[in-house]
Amino acid sequence: MDICVNDEVIAFDGSTVADLVQYLKLEAPFAVAVNTSFVARNQYSTYYLQSQDKVDIVSPVVGG
Repeated sequence: MDICVNDEVIAFDGSTVADLVQYLKLEAPFAVAVNTSFVARNQYSTYYLQSQDKVDIVSPVVGG
């Protein structure tokens, strides 16, 4: 299926947010939002992605 990750369309064969995190080899800390709604980390393995979903992955930024 095709999904949009941080404004880039990718072909993704997995099904859950956890699969996507593993596929992208993400390292904490980060947060994931699907279609503008943040997904709790404890729901990554049960939150199923759909074709054309828009996924945003954000990392904290230090500043003042």
